[in-house]
Amino acid sequence: MKHHMKNMSPGIGLMKRRLEKEKDAIALGISGIAKKYDVKPEDIKVLETKYHDDAGDWYVALGWDEKKAIVQMDSVLATITEIKEI
Repeated sequence: MKHHMKNMSPGIGLMKRRLEKEKDAIALGISGIAKKYDVKPEDIKVLETKYHDDAGDWYVALGWDEKKAIVQMDSVLATITEIKEI
């Protein structure tokens, strides 16, 4: 009897990423910080961006006032998975 695996998920490289471009990740990160910390988007500076190939995650470091945070995003789902102040 053969078993077919129906729930095989494609590798992250084959999946359609909704956050394809750095600018999209930055926009989502800024929006997340603006909402969470009640800051105007124009007051938020981009410090650094990084894409993690294996996980398919974007990391965007942002700064505002005296604060800094790293926003981690899932590029396939285009969602924020974590906001961590640094």
